[in-house]
Amino acid sequence: MSMRTNGRPITRDDLEAAFQKVVGDGEKAAGSAVPAALVLGGAVALCVVALAYLAGKRRGRHKSSVVEIRRL
Repeated sequence: MSMRTNGRPITRDDLEAAFQKVVGDGEKAAGSAVPAALVLGGAVALCVVALAYLAGKRRGRHKSSVVEIRRL
Protein backbone atom coordinates (compact mmCIF):
# COMPACT_ATOMS: atom_id res chain seq x y z
CA MET A 1 0.00 0.00 0.00
CA SER A 2 1.58 3.26 -1.04
CA MET A 3 0.86 6.68 0.39
CA ARG A 4 0.83 9.77 -1.74
CA THR A 5 2.68 12.60 -0.14
CA ASN A 6 2.45 15.19 -2.93
CA GLY A 7 6.23 15.61 -2.89
CA ARG A 8 6.50 16.37 0.82
CA PRO A 9 8.22 14.14 3.39
CA ILE A 10 6.14 11.95 5.68
CA THR A 11 6.17 13.38 9.18
CA ARG A 12 5.65 11.78 12.54
CA ASP A 13 2.20 13.38 12.74
CA ASP A 14 1.22 11.72 9.45
CA LEU A 15 2.27 8.32 10.80
CA GLU A 16 0.46 8.84 14.10
CA ALA A 17 -2.73 9.91 12.33
CA ALA A 18 -2.66 6.85 10.06
CA PHE A 19 -1.97 4.55 13.03
CA GLN A 20 -4.83 6.05 15.07
CA LYS A 21 -7.16 5.58 12.12
CA VAL A 22 -6.30 1.88 11.85
CA VAL A 23 -6.38 1.25 15.61
CA GLY A 24 -9.56 3.25 16.09
CA ASP A 25 -11.43 1.16 13.51
CA GLY A 26 -10.32 -2.04 15.24
CA GLU A 27 -11.36 -0.79 18.66
CA LYS A 28 -14.83 0.09 17.37
CA ALA A 29 -15.30 -3.39 15.91
CA ALA A 30 -14.03 -5.07 19.08
CA GLY A 31 -16.18 -2.86 21.30
CA SER A 32 -19.34 -3.74 19.41
CA ALA A 33 -18.56 -7.48 19.60
CA VAL A 34 -18.04 -7.59 23.39
CA PRO A 35 -21.73 -7.71 24.47
CA ALA A 36 -22.51 -10.50 22.01
CA ALA A 37 -19.48 -12.48 23.19
CA LEU A 38 -20.53 -12.11 26.83
CA VAL A 39 -24.05 -13.34 26.09
CA LEU A 40 -22.71 -16.28 24.11
CA GLY A 41 -20.19 -17.15 26.83
CA GLY A 42 -22.88 -17.02 29.51
CA ALA A 43 -25.17 -19.27 27.49
CA VAL A 44 -22.40 -21.81 26.93
CA ALA A 45 -21.50 -21.80 30.63
CA LEU A 46 -25.14 -22.30 31.61
CA CYS A 47 -25.47 -25.25 29.21
CA VAL A 48 -22.30 -26.87 30.57
CA VAL A 49 -23.53 -26.54 34.16
CA ALA A 50 -26.98 -27.90 33.27
CA LEU A 51 -25.50 -30.89 31.42
CA ALA A 52 -23.15 -31.66 34.32
CA TYR A 53 -26.07 -31.50 36.76
CA LEU A 54 -28.27 -33.76 34.66
CA ALA A 55 -25.47 -36.26 34.02
CA GLY A 56 -24.69 -36.44 37.74
CA LYS A 57 -28.34 -36.81 38.65
CA ARG A 58 -28.79 -39.68 36.20
CA ARG A 59 -25.62 -41.45 37.30
CA GLY A 60 -26.59 -41.16 40.94
CA ARG A 61 -29.99 -42.69 40.28
CA HIS A 62 -28.57 -45.76 38.56
CA LYS A 63 -25.80 -46.53 41.02
CA SER A 64 -27.41 -45.70 44.35
CA SER A 65 -27.12 -48.29 47.05
CA VAL A 66 -30.02 -49.60 49.12
CA VAL A 67 -29.49 -49.45 52.85
CA GLU A 68 -31.43 -51.99 54.88
CA ILE A 69 -31.93 -51.30 58.58
CA ARG A 70 -32.76 -54.22 60.92
CA ARG A 71 -33.76 -54.06 64.54
CA LEU A 72 -31.83 -56.24 66.93
